[in-house]
Amino acid sequence: MSYPWEKRVEFIVGHMYDIDKNGFLDNQDFQCMALRATVVEGKGTINPARLNEYRTIMKALWDEISALADFDKDGKITTDEFKDAVKATCLGKPYSDFPKAMKAFIDAHYQMMDINADGLVSIEEYRYNCITRIALDDIKQVDDSYNQLVSDEDNKRGGITLQRYQELYAQFLGNESDNCSAVYLYGPIPE
Repeated sequence: MSYPWEKRVEFIVGHMYDIDKNGFLDNQDFQCMALRATVVEGKGTINPARLNEYRTIMKALWDEISALADFDKDGKITTDEFKDAVKATCLGKPYSDFPKAMKAFIDAHYQMMDINADGLVSIEEYRYNCITRIALDDIKQVDDSYNQLVSDEDNKRGGITLQRYQELYAQFLGNESDNCSAVYLYGPIPE
């Protein structure tokens, strides 16, 4: 199965950023992500200091994304505006060249995925991340996606490191190929 670049970007908007599912991105979505990240990372416990850190990260990410993508300055970012911004700032670029706030978001998202904080995202953690965002009735779809995503080195280590996740995320957003392994970063993309 192939996942075209535009479909991957639409997936990010619809399944990861548009938390309130109103069809566009706004600051409220990013504040909801801050709370979600804190709860997930704390396994249900709210650490006020960590919540403030996430709020700062998400506010900076919103400010940066809205400066790049809210072309009509209405406080909302449509999927098309987001795609145009990703093309301008991420397409064909390595992780190190991504906007600062985007890198902070990517790193924070990795921390949420690494549930046991061992520095690796295992297949079990990948499954948990996928199943909380996508309606699926067969775990084999998730496992197949993970197996397409990971390299032999990832398997030897027992999962995906932060550095490898950064590389994969840069490919997910920055590589237009439908068939690079990074298309499976967030599991099977629903039709």
